[in-house]
Amino acid sequence: MTRHKIFSMSFASVYPHYVAKAERKGRTRAELDQIIHWLTGYDAAGLKAVLADERDFETFFARAPRMNPARSGITGVICGVRVEQIEEPLMREIRYLDKLVDELAKGKAMEKILRAG
Repeated sequence: MTRHKIFSMSFASVYPHYVAKAERKGRTRAELDQIIHWLTGYDAAGLKAVLADERDFETFFARAPRMNPARSGITGVICGVRVEQIEEPLMREIRYLDKLVDELAKGKAMEKILRAG
């Protein structure tokens, strides 16, 4: 099986694209960081360390302090694929994050993005 290219891409190289997508739609880096914290458990210092050490997506998720068990409630289509039907565990984690960033950029309320109610 061929490994997906994104698995070995550094999270730090993609993070600015997440920020730009959010900011283009009037959202903030702080909101993006809140989503990352909710999903992975990385706090501000942890996220700063991740961005500084250029760890790849595989390591980013493998070392996440606490993956949110509620993430299985993230559903819908991203990149033409239903998130809940992705079988490869790492790709599903990456697409969960993509889906949350997409919801942020589409103006969804933070409470809904974070599955708080």
